[in-house]
Amino acid sequence: AWGMSVSDEELVHLAIEARDHAYVPYSHFSVGAALLTSGGTVYQGCNIENAAYTPSNCAERTAFFKAVYEGERSFSAIAVVGGAEGQAISDWCAPCGVCRQVMREFCDPDHFCIILARSEHEYRSTLLREILPESFGPDTLERAETTTTHSGEEG
Repeated sequence: AWGMSVSDEELVHLAIEARDHAYVPYSHFSVGAALLTSGGTVYQGCNIENAAYTPSNCAERTAFFKAVYEGERSFSAIAVVGGAEGQAISDWCAPCGVCRQVMREFCDPDHFCIILARSEHEYRSTLLREILPESFGPDTLERAETTTTHSGEEG
């Protein structure tokens, strides 16, 4: 378990539950996510599609944006499940690149855990750094700013 009292199995269950809320009239591929904060609170998210396609939002980002709106900034893990609408999940559903980048904004790549499930009891976990190697994050800008400030000053 990654949280205070929420097990990996419970997080997977909550992701499966969140998937039932997906709005997917175009792809008919529903995704659910359950995001665990460092304090043990869980935020659920689903994918929400749009006729114009680009305004669509993934389940992972829905969960993150709900949590950030509520003031959360520290996260431990996220469980993600997906598959054909109206059918049980049967295969792994990994976060897209955009969602991985959103995770990187708020999470330590060496400690944030992504749990992918094929069923309620079959899941595997990986760290963010493993699915987003050589990532660009807030610390990248901080390092660049420090370097620019110190090397550009005149004495």
